[in-house]
Amino acid sequence: MFSGIVAEVGTVKAVEGNREAASLTIEASPAYRDVAMGESIAVNGVCLTVVDHRESTFVLDVSPETLRVTNLGELRLGDGVNLERSLCLNDRIGGHLVSGHVDGVGRIIDKRPEANALHYDMQVPKDLMRYIVPKGSIAVDGISLTVVACRPDGFQVTIIPHTAAVTTIGRKALGATVNLECDMLGKYVERALQARWGGEGAEAGELQVALWRRHGIAE
Repeated sequence: MFSGIVAEVGTVKAVEGNREAASLTIEASPAYRDVAMGESIAVNGVCLTVVDHRESTFVLDVSPETLRVTNLGELRLGDGVNLERSLCLNDRIGGHLVSGHVDGVGRIIDKRPEANALHYDMQVPKDLMRYIVPKGSIAVDGISLTVVACRPDGFQVTIIPHTAAVTTIGRKALGATVNLECDMLGKYVERALQARWGGEGAEAGELQVALWRRHGIAE
């Protein structure tokens, strides 16, 4: 479990494998020298397991499923990656609860400054938009951000100078991809409603109609 507060930007030192499976070697600061075998680390918002480590570098395996649903397959030698170690039970949750289980990949379609901030417009797979709400939380490449506004096919977030400086988001250009993890609470609520009223394959709109009927509200 993570909080979406990126600790630092690491550097990709090696990428091995192919489209089916891969191994990443990441170089980090001395703060990561005590990582343990089997430890979970979020890399660009993806929860990965440490399988080897030496001094300032550690190695993580990337499974076929992870390559399918994230943008880790785009990483190249020298790329920066957002890093966060897993939470301890007594840690402050400065962002929101993040599992490191990415829901899908979005794309930056607009980037514009306003005063001391940067506004990013993200294009998102439409099936994820039902979990994204204005003023709600979302993890973008592992960064806990607040949704400013929503569209049918995307959303907007605002980046402050500190976030732009200490994560990779400030380096992202138009057209760049980002890993997205929606707030897990919305997914659990939907699942519970499906089981109770909507059936296994019910969509969000069908669940709403089912709730209206349950409480005698006209459609």
